[in-house]
Amino acid sequence: MASTTILFPSQVTQTASTRRTTPLPSTNANPTRVSFPKSRYRSLRSTPQELRVRAALQVERQDSVKEPSSTPPSLPFRIGHGFDLHRLEPGLPLIIGGIDIPHDRGCEAHSDGDVLLHCVVDAILGALGLPDIGQIFPDSDPKWKGANSSVFMREAVRLMHEAGYELGNLDATLILQRPKLSPHKEAIRANLCSLLQADPSVVNLKAKTHEKVDSLGENRSIAAHTVVLLMRK
Repeated sequence: MASTTILFPSQVTQTASTRRTTPLPSTNANPTRVSFPKSRYRSLRSTPQELRVRAALQVERQDSVKEPSSTPPSLPFRIGHGFDLHRLEPGLPLIIGGIDIPHDRGCEAHSDGDVLLHCVVDAILGALGLPDIGQIFPDSDPKWKGANSSVFMREAVRLMHEAGYELGNLDATLILQRPKLSPHKEAIRANLCSLLQADPSVVNLKAKTHEKVDSLGENRSIAAHTVVLLMRK
């Protein structure tokens, strides 16, 4: 039977004044030999039976994993981000944050096309880990045709309170080339605070142009971003 031999090196001991080499004890003059029969070692390649067992164990482990609970975990706070964009078309009303803004163009949409409220709703739903506004209020449903977006806002706020949260703060940015929103900014923010049942100190609203770049800068569309922080009550 073939064998594998391992040679042990000599042990070296040293004192403060002398240094000597002490060989390991052995029964003969030859170095100590330890033999391992090759039969004790097997190939690292798995046999078909081992592969079947491994597969069965994997299935068992997968079956033992519990399905995740549908109830969201009770976190001290949650953060959500919302984004929306609508094309601007002549002759349509431009409604932002529930306020009718004088302009020669308005948002083309299934509902009233309020880009800010849609964005805020998505941010709240996202923070709660819920489907987006398009899934809860699909544009394929005729009952939402021309609907006032404040309906969507009230539902999002209801879901927020139902989950045990309240608004910590909100930061929204509107992106449009025209019209200038400075004269309407406070009216928009006041209505937003009313819909959110929030103090004005926790609701921030900004407006930016797009420096005449792409459809936003060419007054062919309008967009909004919103970030919300929800706090456990």
